[in-house]
Amino acid sequence: MKVILMTDVPTLGHRGETREVANGYARNFLLPRKMAVAATPANLKNVEHLKRQRVKEEHRALEAAKATAARIEGLTFTKTARASEDGHLYGSVSAQDVVEFLERNQVTVEKRRVQLDEPIKAVGDYQVPVRLHGDVTATLAISVAAE
Repeated sequence: MKVILMTDVPTLGHRGETREVANGYARNFLLPRKMAVAATPANLKNVEHLKRQRVKEEHRALEAAKATAARIEGLTFTKTARASEDGHLYGSVSAQDVVEFLERNQVTVEKRRVQLDEPIKAVGDYQVPVRLHGDVTATLAISVAAE
């Protein structure tokens, strides 16, 4: 039986693909769980329309991410904090500090998108990547100075 996958099925394929499966597998597993629909001409036409919409949506998201990346790369986050004489901070600069800085500059980014493995605990200049999209990563310049 030919089916169109509506979700990703690990051993079978990805969403939107057409596959030939056993009748029992389709009737007893895929169709009741709404993981697939029968590959009728009407359903095939509908899936092609959904694919075109998804491509347009992904293109819009990519363009928005590129615009946001350009805004982020034009910014420099300067933080002054108390530090010891050898340059170690008494506090730290965390990913949350970066997110708050970006929000003050009208850029909304989730905390998990800031690729800061551990907080910055020393005086200096840093480059922190901010992953905005699968293909777009912006780099934010951070300058930490002692008070």
